[in-house]
Amino acid sequence: METIIVIVFVVGYLAITMEHNLKIDKLIPALAMMAILWAIIALAHMPVFEVNADLKELEPSHLDEMLLHHLGKTAEILVFLLGAMTIVEIIDYFDGFATIKGFIRTKSKRRLLWLFSILAFILSAIIDNLTATIVLITILQKVINDRNTRLWFAGMIIIAANAGGAWSPIGDVTTTMLWIGNKVSALQLIEHVLLPSIICMVVPVLVASRYTAFKGELEGDMDTLEEPKSRFGSTMLYLGLGAIVFVPIFKTITHLPPYVGMMLSLAVVATFAEIYSNSKFTISDAVDIPGESDSHGHHSPVHASLSKIELPSILFFLGILMAVAAMESLGLLFHFAESLDQTMPMLGTESVGEHVSDLVVLILGIGSAVIDNVPLVAASMGMFSVPIDDPVWHFIAYSAGTGGSMLIIGSAAGVVAMGMEKIDFFWYLKKIAWLAFLGFIGGAVAFILMRNLVLNA
Repeated sequence: METIIVIVFVVGYLAITMEHNLKIDKLIPALAMMAILWAIIALAHMPVFEVNADLKELEPSHLDEMLLHHLGKTAEILVFLLGAMTIVEIIDYFDGFATIKGFIRTKSKRRLLWLFSILAFILSAIIDNLTATIVLITILQKVINDRNTRLWFAGMIIIAANAGGAWSPIGDVTTTMLWIGNKVSALQLIEHVLLPSIICMVVPVLVASRYTAFKGELEGDMDTLEEPKSRFGSTMLYLGLGAIVFVPIFKTITHLPPYVGMMLSLAVVATFAEIYSNSKFTISDAVDIPGESDSHGHHSPVHASLSKIELPSILFFLGILMAVAAMESLGLLFHFAESLDQTMPMLGTESVGEHVSDLVVLILGIGSAVIDNVPLVAASMGMFSVPIDDPVWHFIAYSAGTGGSMLIIGSAAGVVAMGMEKIDFFWYLKKIAWLAFLGFIGGAVAFILMRNLVLNA
């Protein structure tokens, strides 16, 4: 039966990676794969196990308990993402991101390259790399008229956004998974991954800044950029970003799961949004005055923001995380990790990550350019039984977060940029991929050197 389980997983995985060829949204095979895997386990009465990270062994468990356990862990991530997405949409409702356009006053292409790259790096660490890419490419389309030039800028934004998301617990879905899963703590992640991420962004930008595409100045008047549509735009931008940054602080103080802090932040942002829009203070129609619910729902920024959330992405995460959880519950990932560690050569010191090879993590990073990094990280969380804040988890956060930049389809930021600017897969492979690879390797070398210095100190 284990062979059938693996076949179903591989077929589902292939369907996810080939969504563009099959013209089927990846949430469909993800949900189907999840349901089929757990159904096979239940019908075949297969034994399920819980991984004991301390003893590094499998402990027998009951199916209902394991299903509820994994659903609870997955729900923590999904509720957290729902809160973050809603806050971002509320900011956008007030056109808050138009404030960022005010920072763009130069016509030099080289300076614009650095400005957009730095903005992408910082913004992605706060509002996640996907949203940062959408915001900056939207601004890019208003600043640069020449499409060929925009393509180059868009490619560099993808690299910078993915690098920025890797060092922040709220910057990428994969780092959020590691953080909520108690694999990394916020401060330790920032401390160990920030410098490699900076190098991952700076190296490609330094090389690209010598390209012809980034020489000279832009044509047109920079002062013609649109003004924010709402006078509360800048206020909501700073409030929303501050609320999201507050979440790791709330977790550190209270030791509660991150989604609790995110819900508090959402409540605060939603309250100000309702005040600024002259609407009532309620979020739910259930407590509205009869006869006024439709009117309130139509004008409420909270309702408008909730309606724009990408629920397909949430359902995809549910399907893929629960599918990987099925593999983990059977002990397949645990045994695969053991065999992988025995066959892969070690890089670096032997005390690193309880013998988890650096090469394994590097391959995981490169693999994330081809295969979605969410299931890769989810699988690694079930494979490696090392304690919280072990260098392995920090290296996985870096590799999975930045490795996807090497292909346009390797990250959420790349896929959305591909859609917004109609970037050709092979154009990106020829022009941008090697720059992303340079940054990825540069940051990886920096991480390994920093880690070995700390271990040998």
